[in-house]
Amino acid sequence: MEAMIISRNRDTFKVQVEFAYTHDMLAAEEAIQTGLNKAGVLATQEMLELHDTDGSPITVAGTKLTTKGQESKEFQSPYGSVVVERHVYQSAKGGRTYAPLDVGSKVIGTSTPKFAKMISSKYACDGAPGVQRDLAENHNRPVALSFIKNTSDAVGAIALAKEEGWSFELPEMPKSVGAISIGLDGTCLNMMDDGWREAMCGTIAFFDRKGERMHTIYTAASPEYGKETFLHKLGNEVKKVTELYPKIPVVGLADGATSNWSFLEEYADILTIDFWHLCEYLAKAATAMFSKKGQIDEKEKWLEDACHRMKHKMGGASRILNELKQYFENNAMTLSHRETLQSAITYLTNHRDKMQYYKNVDANMPIGSGITEAACKTIVKQRMCKGAARWKDQGATVVLTLRSLHMTPARWSQFWNKYSRYGFQQAA
Repeated sequence: MEAMIISRNRDTFKVQVEFAYTHDMLAAEEAIQTGLNKAGVLATQEMLELHDTDGSPITVAGTKLTTKGQESKEFQSPYGSVVVERHVYQSAKGGRTYAPLDVGSKVIGTSTPKFAKMISSKYACDGAPGVQRDLAENHNRPVALSFIKNTSDAVGAIALAKEEGWSFELPEMPKSVGAISIGLDGTCLNMMDDGWREAMCGTIAFFDRKGERMHTIYTAASPEYGKETFLHKLGNEVKKVTELYPKIPVVGLADGATSNWSFLEEYADILTIDFWHLCEYLAKAATAMFSKKGQIDEKEKWLEDACHRMKHKMGGASRILNELKQYFENNAMTLSHRETLQSAITYLTNHRDKMQYYKNVDANMPIGSGITEAACKTIVKQRMCKGAARWKDQGATVVLTLRSLHMTPARWSQFWNKYSRYGFQQAA
């Protein structure tokens, strides 16, 4: 089975592939894929050559360059290896060479843009061995592990270099935006050099006026001391959003970590501690207060009522805090139960000003940071904590960058549209 270009004109060319009839449908489909891949190699070669010159001198960045002649280079495409003879230029003083075909076609290393997009998309979801197996089994496209890793690293480097310069448009919301939430949380990664450390995830979610979530922007960063890179990245995203929606209330949601609130205070109009974290403390307090046999129903009734008052009643936090304090002062308990109850009292005391849940509920605004906690699982844990995986900083940064782009609706395609338009070297 061979593929060949059978005609060309000014605007198009035609590729012909011949297939043999067979009653074995699986074998037929495998043969079809092989034939189409061969046609794809020919078509890719034809398209790549459009970006070369005729060998005439060119000027790049004010410097005159002349060709050293045509040199052969092997490129990797979704369909197979493509070998192209292309002009390589250099100045009269020597130094670095310049290949117009490479720059004009926006290849990434030795990968065509489409193949780089395919590989980095798969790598955002699975490790290099899994990507290698998928390409071989499902695309008839065997490639080396090193090629998968190098290509994904290169795409990640481009994304990192351009994340501040390239603005991504928000999708058209199906309804009017009623509220925006900002959340940040951490989860641990096993790092090669210093063991388990905290990677950070951030979310910016858009809600309609009934409180239904319509869109979420995800961002993440590998473990670092001080979280400066992550907070800068998330802060830039928040600034872009609030410039577009200056009159929409912004709710800052997080657990009790002090560093979260020092960031959210700068950007959020309303600070709300995660309701479900609070409920965990109330549940532990209920266990401490109703620890005797036969008090299960009483414990559950108190807890249900306390959560309801917290969520729907003005002043609920103050009243429940007073109840906990009075019980602590007037009842005998084991040391363990006293410590548990004191922990709940301290939590409510420190964060009572962020527990105005009834206001959020009445305005159909969020009260929980579940979106961000879910992001920690889907962006970090699912991809990066498989088996005995251990990460270097660069590798973790690449995967988190790709995965954040990939999981934010519409952003992955926007990134590649911008790369297709600007490339890397010519990008604004």
